[in-house]
Amino acid sequence: MDFIEISVLTDTATLETAEAICQMVSDSGIYTEDYSDVEEMSQIIAHSDLIEKDLLQKDKTSAKIHIYLSPLANLDAKIENLRSLLAGAGINYSINMAEVHESDWADNWKKYFKPFEVGNRLAVCPTWEEYTPSGSRKVLKIDPGAAFGSGTHETTRLCLETLEEYVSSGERILDIGCGSGILSIAALLLGADIACGVDIDATAVKTAKENGEINGFGEPKLKYLQGDLAGAVEGKFDIITANIVADVIIRLLPDLRGYMSAGGVALLSGIISERSQEVERHIAENGFNIVKKSDNNGWACIVIK
Repeated sequence: MDFIEISVLTDTATLETAEAICQMVSDSGIYTEDYSDVEEMSQIIAHSDLIEKDLLQKDKTSAKIHIYLSPLANLDAKIENLRSLLAGAGINYSINMAEVHESDWADNWKKYFKPFEVGNRLAVCPTWEEYTPSGSRKVLKIDPGAAFGSGTHETTRLCLETLEEYVSSGERILDIGCGSGILSIAALLLGADIACGVDIDATAVKTAKENGEINGFGEPKLKYLQGDLAGAVEGKFDIITANIVADVIIRLLPDLRGYMSAGGVALLSGIISERSQEVERHIAENGFNIVKKSDNNGWACIVIK
């Protein structure tokens, strides 16, 4: 089914009233683009490192409300009613209208996700693409769905490239904040013995399990758990991956040693370069040594032991 999108641009000062009016007109809900508090929120949320810098430059004085209507609705009457209500409430506004195809919601992003090679031993391929790897590369098939981790982001690429250096044969892997499961699955393809992933998000755990099955892995070789950091995990691991963000890595460090086997290493990624020194200070304070550091386009991956 297709939809008609009506966009209402208005002042943030009258946004709450405008939203209430738009909700009255909508058939299926609204969503609002409001950047007025993005700077304030960036200072307090745990994942502030992942806020795109462009968002901080957005106009803070206006907001855009998106309304979705069935094409079978009486659009002229709906828009006339909307204009009347907004004007009656003394709200400054402008309206734009566009047709939205259902396929745009579900599948258009897929055309930007193509097979690619990473490091010397891996290739990542979306499940809907056909791909023949060069040489003896292992092919990791993945459908990220709603979970983070398609391999295209610099942080995931850094982890995959670094993981390749440390996995040879028989290792036990712990993937903290597993997302789509890409790192733990990659480790098994590279020769690890078993892998366990943990994520606080139930959707990520479900997606990771499905991606494991697509690549031929399941329990007991590959296991995924829902939990906060590694709290749900038991045992020791030779390689720990944590592709998360600086604040969460800092919180994880005091407990990390308890999950590492003798001679084990941890690959820490998702760290913006501006916070790399801060993370390195906490690494030292918790008794770890840095054995390798890689950078890519403003992001860092740090290997510790």
